[in-house]
Amino acid sequence: MSELIERLRDGLPPEAVLTDPDVLGSYAHDMASFCEAGTPAVVVLPRTVEQVQHVMRTATALRVPVVPQGARTGLSGAANATDGCIVLSLVKMDRILRIDPVDRIAVVEPGVVNAHLSRAVGELGLYYPPDPSSWEQCTIGGNIGTASGGLCCVKYGVTAEYVLGLDVVLADGRLMSTGRRTAKGVAGYDLTRLFVGSEGSLGIVVRATLALRPQPPRQLVLAAEFSSTAAAGDAVCRIMAEGHAPALLELMDRTTLRAVNDLTRMGLPETTEALLLAGFDTPDPAADLAAVGKLCTAAGASQVVPAEDTAESELLLQARRSALVALEAVRGVTMIDDVCVPRSRLADMLQGVAAIADRHGLTIGVVAHAGDGNTHPTVCFDGRDPDEARRARASFDEIMALGLELGGTITGEHGVGVLKKEWMARELGPVAMELHRGIKQVFDPLGLLNPGKLF
Repeated sequence: MSELIERLRDGLPPEAVLTDPDVLGSYAHDMASFCEAGTPAVVVLPRTVEQVQHVMRTATALRVPVVPQGARTGLSGAANATDGCIVLSLVKMDRILRIDPVDRIAVVEPGVVNAHLSRAVGELGLYYPPDPSSWEQCTIGGNIGTASGGLCCVKYGVTAEYVLGLDVVLADGRLMSTGRRTAKGVAGYDLTRLFVGSEGSLGIVVRATLALRPQPPRQLVLAAEFSSTAAAGDAVCRIMAEGHAPALLELMDRTTLRAVNDLTRMGLPETTEALLLAGFDTPDPAADLAAVGKLCTAAGASQVVPAEDTAESELLLQARRSALVALEAVRGVTMIDDVCVPRSRLADMLQGVAAIADRHGLTIGVVAHAGDGNTHPTVCFDGRDPDEARRARASFDEIMALGLELGGTITGEHGVGVLKKEWMARELGPVAMELHRGIKQVFDPLGLLNPGKLF
């Protein structure tokens, strides 16, 4: 280990090489604290591409695994350390290098916080749509690594659709550029998309060229209360079938509403079984909300309340963004599923999760990006109680099995990490897994990059 530290310090400033045991422990895992994590040998915080290359050359020379990290807001253990690894934290590479209103692109380093980028481009009348719930903390590099989504995906799509090109440091320290800065381009295989969602297992993203959109009008949000999740699911189907294009379509069940009220004292309705939020950023959002309100009423909504202004709308969105933190406070630990199903099966998913919660005697709250069928059943449990933890894990697995049974996928935006490795193999099958391992071998023949993740 002394040789590793010495070599790292040869190409990094002293403050960029951390070895204090308490500090190392703080970098051991992401927000999925219940996932297994090892103890890193060292944490490095490079500020330049050349410094990242030095880290990877050192790791290759000494055969030391490297775990890339951003803000560690992930929920699948993808950023968890392995014993004796180098944790490569990219949070100090946080510069917005270029914003181009003509080409509608931003060139950024991986440590740029999502919300910081959104505000910077907003000042120029532009818009970067991907907005995970943790957007005030999560970084663009982490968003790329996990192919993250957010509340606006139903209209604007996910991170992968906004990554035009990447600069990537490979396992042996070489620097490679992928993609383009142009509006179109089809030269060669789409290596950019290959890196998006690869969870740091193929290379280290050190720069990203991102597509931007013109800034839309400020959105207005409607809240609709339902006496059953089936009725809420029916409303979602009606809204989409009628051709509406909401900027967001979010759902919170009664368990989640109670948890948010306990945390924030917002006074959300706790007697309803599901609250549906629909937002529009169109030229006439009030008219769109009125039309959607009628569809919600036809589906069985007991009350439909459109926000009168953007301040009320933002309050409703803040309640939604608080959901996962609020659910964690219920029992101290949460195991957050990320199952995406066809919109037409959303009600079946919600009803199935409720049955699983009853069967295991657990509290499971559900929040969902209802417009694209991406549900986040959140199992609340006491991590100090072995039996409760066992039941939590069993319910988690049953929820993933249910998602696959309904024609869905085990992860819509949180990634695989260590949490869902076995389930990824079940979903993709042996042929696809063989090809995944072959691709990994090409990019990382020594298996040093984020070992133990994905497969």
